[in-house]
Amino acid sequence: MFLLLDFNTQWCHILLSSDALLKFLNPTPGPSTTSTAAASTSAAQPTSDAASAAQPTSFAAASSGLPAAPIDPADWPSALTEKVRTELVHRGPFVIDSDFTFPKQKDGRRCQHDYFNRLLINGEKVRRTWLMYSKKEDSLHCFCCKMFSKRDYKLSREGLKDWKNASHLLKVHEDSQEHNAHMATWKDLEVRFAKGLTIDKQEMALAEAERKRWREVLHRLVAIIQSLAERNMAFRGSTDTLNKPDNGNFLKEVELMAKFDPVMKQHVSRVESGAGSHIHYLGKTIQNELIDTISSRIIKRIVEDIKTSKYFSIILDCTPDVSHKEQLSVIVRIVSQEDIPQVKEHFLGFLVAEESTGDHLSTLILKRIEELNIPFEDCRGQSYDNGANMKGKNKGVQARLLQLNSRAFLVPCGAHTLNLVVADAAKSSPDALGYFGHLAKLFKLFSASTHRWGVLLKHVKTTLKSWAETRWESRIKSIEAVRYQARQVREALLEVRETATDPVVRVEAQSLAEEIGSYRFCICTAIWYDILSKIQYVSKLMQSPSMQLDVAVDLLKKTKDSLTSYRNTGFSDAQTTAKEMCEEMNVEAELKQKRLRTTKRHFGYESPDEPIQDALKKMETTFFNVVVDTAISSLDERFQNLGEVNDKFGVLLNFHNLQKEELLQQCQTLSTTLTHDSQPDINGTELAMEMQNFPPLPSKNMTNMELLTFLHEKKLAEIYPNMWVALRIFATLPVTVAAAERSFSKLKLIKTYLRSTMMQERLSGLSIISINHVVSNQLSYDDVVDDFAARKTRRVRL
Repeated sequence: MFLLLDFNTQWCHILLSSDALLKFLNPTPGPSTTSTAAASTSAAQPTSDAASAAQPTSFAAASSGLPAAPIDPADWPSALTEKVRTELVHRGPFVIDSDFTFPKQKDGRRCQHDYFNRLLINGEKVRRTWLMYSKKEDSLHCFCCKMFSKRDYKLSREGLKDWKNASHLLKVHEDSQEHNAHMATWKDLEVRFAKGLTIDKQEMALAEAERKRWREVLHRLVAIIQSLAERNMAFRGSTDTLNKPDNGNFLKEVELMAKFDPVMKQHVSRVESGAGSHIHYLGKTIQNELIDTISSRIIKRIVEDIKTSKYFSIILDCTPDVSHKEQLSVIVRIVSQEDIPQVKEHFLGFLVAEESTGDHLSTLILKRIEELNIPFEDCRGQSYDNGANMKGKNKGVQARLLQLNSRAFLVPCGAHTLNLVVADAAKSSPDALGYFGHLAKLFKLFSASTHRWGVLLKHVKTTLKSWAETRWESRIKSIEAVRYQARQVREALLEVRETATDPVVRVEAQSLAEEIGSYRFCICTAIWYDILSKIQYVSKLMQSPSMQLDVAVDLLKKTKDSLTSYRNTGFSDAQTTAKEMCEEMNVEAELKQKRLRTTKRHFGYESPDEPIQDALKKMETTFFNVVVDTAISSLDERFQNLGEVNDKFGVLLNFHNLQKEELLQQCQTLSTTLTHDSQPDINGTELAMEMQNFPPLPSKNMTNMELLTFLHEKKLAEIYPNMWVALRIFATLPVTVAAAERSFSKLKLIKTYLRSTMMQERLSGLSIISINHVVSNQLSYDDVVDDFAARKTRRVRL
């Protein structure tokens, strides 16, 4: 046996003999290994990860069959073997995260991060590397004394929990002679291991080579998981066995990489032959752990970005998944200050909403923010759809959040609101609803039969489209096919009428052909195409992640002006377009007045309106004017809240046009608006002085982000701090919940009906990797493997 003797502390370190080490590295097939190697499918099948997760041990323990100490010091065995001590010295004490929140005791006291540093008399702080914290027992432990001391006291056994006297007790302990002796023993052994001065140098070199091999394998497994997650692909197949045709994408990627990569080739060969141990890290349990490790690392990076930016806004939206669970998507919007000011929207995961009430949803999001250690008092905006449970003034989510933070301004989703504007306009006229009914019948007639769809394809280049009932602006695609291909669609209908054997289909095709060839239908097509073109352009721009509130308000004003102008000339322009369509179809461009049956009316003091005899005039009055007027009035009404929030920050953009007294008054108003519990974000008086002394701008009509970029490029943030803070808060406010809607698209790709039993943790982890793929690609593989190793003591040393 090889011995490492330390004559200062009179303890010996027993290591493996050469024969035992060679036996571990090149095991002789015994009764158990022979049976494993004989059954290749059993050897290649990743079934032992569950066992490794249930019985975690270290590399040193795996080589000798001895259990290793867990990560948490409270779980260390009372009697430590020399093998375990060696592993502990290699691994070092567990370091608690600097942003970790310690739990409170009944008396309200808790452990403090200051305990892990020693304050010298000159004011310097020295890290107490020997001090460890147990999350399980909420106690402090001494790393070196717990390893080497034979005495029974708190820091070396059950742990220190006396937070009232903790500072004094730690000072007394670190000044004790016994503690210093154990510290010297620990550091001396650590230096020997680092310099390779131990007697078991050869064995330790082999162990280090094995550790590096496992880390290289895990680097490749992490890369495979990232690749599959970013493409929303399924991991597992019908079996979890290597070299099987139905073993899923994850194992297929492993097999493909093994053909070209020597590290993975060696690993797969060891798994297939059963050499070494049954550890392979290819099973579903390790997949889940790696997915959770990667997603946790991404969330940690995002939280750091949020805290650096300070101010943030939350975006929430809900949707049911394929397993009928209500999934709440959580998005955070910030203004990043890494290189240049840039708006970023980060996805923080899906949460299962058991209830859809405002109380439950607000509790859910507040709990998530608290878990991530993000201060809610820094929230400056919230954006939801127009549901009553979200934007309700009394019991909605926004009302409950405003009670906790009055500076979390509500900005209803602009895209949803714009969609409701179109819906209001469409429902205001019977002719409008009838027009969309004919379009729906047209698509249904052709899509119900492959033969009829083939007839349509012979005549048109752009096929007919269906639309979502809740997205009115999407209907422009259906109108576009008819607007520019009316003749071709009508010819397809006539051919269906001639070739169809079903009399119902023939009658319907004839009816639709007559409708499309009518002057009234052509006028409706031209009008709706013009209106929806204006609306869709604004809607697409507002769904951009970088859209700013001031730019959105300006776009809405231009849209309103465009509709107002269109009301004056739109109907005559639509007639001209309709006549061209009728001429192309070789039909008469004449609008016939439909005679309606009159009913006997009772006597009344108010005489009825005289009926309009001219058919075109009546269509303009009852259809065109009603639709356009409703759209204009709905724009004013539904975007009133958006305009009010924008007006609160209006002084930031038009300060150069204000007089001194008015400027000071508006700055004071903005300062009051950004104050909660007597804690203001800016000083109104100082902001007014900064605006008066502001340098000349390149343009008078600069947007919020342009001003922010101007201050950054000129390095003026330090000179105008209040202006810098106010502009950042203004840029943080969201405009739409489009980011949450886009996350629902990923949800449908990840959780399909074939993967409907996926656990919530795996679903959220894969979604975080897929949606935040830019952050995921910036992660270090070593950091991910370190986090993976720190979660529990592994059966191999990482």
